[in-house]
Amino acid sequence: MRAYREHLPLSSTSSWTMLNRRLDDAIPFQWHHHPEFELTLTLNSEGQRFIGDHVGSYGHADLVLVGPNLPHTWASRNKRDEAEPHIAMVLWFRREWIEQAIAGSLELRPVQDLIDRASGGLAFASETGSALEPEFRAIFGLAPMQRLLALFAILGHLAQDSSARPLSRVGPQPIAGGRSRLDRVLTHLHAHYADPISMDGLADIAALSVSGLHRMFVRHTQVSVTAYIAALRIGEACSRLSSTDEPIGFIAEAVGYTSLANFNRQFRSLRGMTPRAYRAMFRK
Repeated sequence: MRAYREHLPLSSTSSWTMLNRRLDDAIPFQWHHHPEFELTLTLNSEGQRFIGDHVGSYGHADLVLVGPNLPHTWASRNKRDEAEPHIAMVLWFRREWIEQAIAGSLELRPVQDLIDRASGGLAFASETGSALEPEFRAIFGLAPMQRLLALFAILGHLAQDSSARPLSRVGPQPIAGGRSRLDRVLTHLHAHYADPISMDGLADIAALSVSGLHRMFVRHTQVSVTAYIAALRIGEACSRLSSTDEPIGFIAEAVGYTSLANFNRQFRSLRGMTPRAYRAMFRK
């Protein structure tokens, strides 16, 4: 499925936005993206997180920084304490705003390094999430100026945290109407990855030769075009396997594979297990 673009509410008192989300039943699978960075601390919840082409398990005190326009969602399976709700404390901020705030401050250079590393998402150890839980809870009760200082204190802590690990090999969702050659190619791939894709056709979209397309793509994404397409297709297959009862053969065809055997090989290569074994994790 195509990730929908989420429009976040604006604050009349702050340059950034936050939400203390509490859900009694479940955190639903809602595949989306937005132009803001998103820092989410999830409490009392266990399930799967999907960020770009990353699919992984999460538990209590899951703390993740998601880059702008990177498709993502969480999908809960159960709660740690059934008497309490799933909790997601979310902080959103735009790149332009935070880079202007950082500019000229040597003390905040580590925060710049942190957001530069977050384009594909960063996950922190649960110990970090637990240590920062009091700061996250407190920030919702602060006045705007103190809230801003608390945000930078949290980001400063994360900038020094060695537990951060990158998540997705697939980069941000391309912005519709992008003018660069790469934007045009990525926009086409995200819209049509389940269709047959011609390298000659992509080269025409980029106004490059096929060899020039390959060089540009690898230089900017660090993966080949075919690897990027495979990651998109298998990522979509993962979401269908985990959230629907569609037959595996149907899913393979829906995400762009005419050969079930090829789909199974690609899936095992990228996920380390068969599609059937992957689905079984969600049936336990």
